[in-house]
Amino acid sequence: MTILVTGAAGFIGANTCRALVERGEDVVGLDNYNDYYDPQIKRDRVAALCPDVDIRALDLTDREGLAALFDEVQPTAVIHLAAQAGVRYSLQNPHAYVDSNLAGFVNMLELCRHRGVQHLVYASSSSVYGDSATPPFSEDQRIDRPRSLYAATKAANELMAYTYAQLYGLRATGLRFFTVYGPWGRPDMAPLLFSRAVLAGRPIEVFNEGKMQRDFTHVSDIVSGILGALAHPSSEDVPHRVFNLGNHTPIELEQFIGIIETAAGRTAHKVYKPMQPGDMVRTMADTRRAHDAFGYEPATPIERGLPPVVAWCRDYFGDRA
Repeated sequence: MTILVTGAAGFIGANTCRALVERGEDVVGLDNYNDYYDPQIKRDRVAALCPDVDIRALDLTDREGLAALFDEVQPTAVIHLAAQAGVRYSLQNPHAYVDSNLAGFVNMLELCRHRGVQHLVYASSSSVYGDSATPPFSEDQRIDRPRSLYAATKAANELMAYTYAQLYGLRATGLRFFTVYGPWGRPDMAPLLFSRAVLAGRPIEVFNEGKMQRDFTHVSDIVSGILGALAHPSSEDVPHRVFNLGNHTPIELEQFIGIIETAAGRTAHKVYKPMQPGDMVRTMADTRRAHDAFGYEPATPIERGLPPVVAWCRDYFGDRA
């Protein structure tokens, strides 16, 4: 069994590759190493977490290149994590999201369909809940009022996968990730942004005057959920399913900053700002469906998971923090 992991140099992708290799799977990855954030972090991440994985430099919009890779590798399962990330960036560069998250996703669906892939596990996002849902967010709630183009593309991915599952019997599982953090994380997200700023004595921008809550979920719990979903494909009767992967414990932004301050040994200089377009005030995952389906059980509280992120920032960025 060969597993193809897209977005393999990304934060979740590299950790997923590492976990698959550790349990003896044959893994091939692809990533386009784009410059949404510093590609050197991606290269260093791969070197640290999954140096032995064969990761091809390839873009999701390259249909010929993707087809050649599928023909060569003949994956039996695909973990599709590649996407243009970022809520606020989608307001600035919408075409990147259309190309990667829509056209690129269709390319993956078509190849999975025509090359006989047994199971497609793909990344969705908690952002799909937008203004429609009431915490805790459950998979049965509406997702038709997204607050950003990024969220809209992820909701569209779920509809597209559902369609392919119904039309062609492609077994597909969508996973709605809730604010993933950990060492080697994305530098554009709050855990690294705040940690680096506090370590360096720079001010941090606290949006919505600090009245935000996030269901921060450690990357190890997300990876365990991915592997659990991979091992439990949907049935012929219900070929497409969607699950929340979160921590089920929303954290106040002020509490989150306080943990960083304690780990850094410094007080944060907070600059309070209004709510930003595209942001959600509160996220909270109802994870019962994932628990019932494949035993998903997040095990890392923020008090234990966040200090190593601060330590990693200190070690990796040093004077560049």
